[in-house]
Amino acid sequence: MRRVLRFGVGWALILALAVPVAASSGRDAPTKRLVLIDDDVVGLSGAPALLLQAPDVEVLGITTTSGSVWRDTATAYALRTVEIVGRTDVPVVPGATYPLLNNEAATARWEALYGRLEFKGPWTAPAPGGASGAEAGTPSPAVVPSLSIGNPVTKPSSEIAAAFLVRMVRAHPHQITLFATGPMTNIAIAQSLDPSFAANVKELVYMGGSLSPQQTLDTPAAAAFARGFLDTPRREFNIRWDPEAARIMAHGAWPKVTMVPIDPSTGTQWTRAFLGSLKPAHTPLTDALRTGLEPGFPMWDEIAAMVWLEPGIVTRAETLYIDFDTSQTAGYGDTLSWQAADSPHLGERAQTVVLRVDRAKMETAMRALYMRRIRR
Repeated sequence: MRRVLRFGVGWALILALAVPVAASSGRDAPTKRLVLIDDDVVGLSGAPALLLQAPDVEVLGITTTSGSVWRDTATAYALRTVEIVGRTDVPVVPGATYPLLNNEAATARWEALYGRLEFKGPWTAPAPGGASGAEAGTPSPAVVPSLSIGNPVTKPSSEIAAAFLVRMVRAHPHQITLFATGPMTNIAIAQSLDPSFAANVKELVYMGGSLSPQQTLDTPAAAAFARGFLDTPRREFNIRWDPEAARIMAHGAWPKVTMVPIDPSTGTQWTRAFLGSLKPAHTPLTDALRTGLEPGFPMWDEIAAMVWLEPGIVTRAETLYIDFDTSQTAGYGDTLSWQAADSPHLGERAQTVVLRVDRAKMETAMRALYMRRIRR
């Protein structure tokens, strides 16, 4: 996930991003699209709530990883999300607590050499004045703070996330869309457990990486995020938390990959107006969104979900070859990208990179999903 961390595309792009509905059954009922969500869940924002609300989507499970918060905190948020949406039938499976190689001491050493990282997930020091909760970071992975959206009573699965991912993909080969909206640790482990894992996924959609984001909105929050883009345009938190895992992911034999970097998020922002527009629905989900979300943040993970659910929101995308820097130098964790003719051909693969979306269309579609009443 994420804390600090043209127009006129034709039908070809829309069709390239669209996921066709599976063949109908004998009763002419469309088969739901199968999804696995891998996320460092924080609150109700992000992919889980949107995908759980989508009528043509079946979420097979939510796997959690450390990133914006420790794994156990992300798990608690995921459990609370399925409770609020009324989908406790969806398993929540805890995954990786630590990155493959990166650690707190190495990050501190890197900062001493190359400068301060503004956001380091749970390694972030509390802000002066006493910031509290998950945003301030916690010293121990076992410390789960009281959640702003309420603490869950549902329990997580006893299975390990990477094993669960492998098992689900083996059970449904070439049918599952994998949404990765946190660091890629669980996915890298799954690829190591089963070399056929990536090839047997239908497609991978992930939020991560950064190319050349530019300030789009004229707001104080947008200006604050833009300062980071000027200094380090290729750095993004999901990748920087575990660069080695991201590189393993980028070299996987995925049949199709859609990358949603920071770039399109600069034209989006959670606002009081949008949250207020959810009030008429007065459901547990919309009430929790209205009271539990802080305006000002870009809609990072939401874009990834909506690009798949509503591909018509995409107004600019390119096909690029993508990899990530694991050199332990100043560029550690940075996004690397090439046109096809310039690619070094060292295992990196072509990805559809979403660079701009229609904010109004996206918010309209998000609003409809959030406000949708689901009869059980």
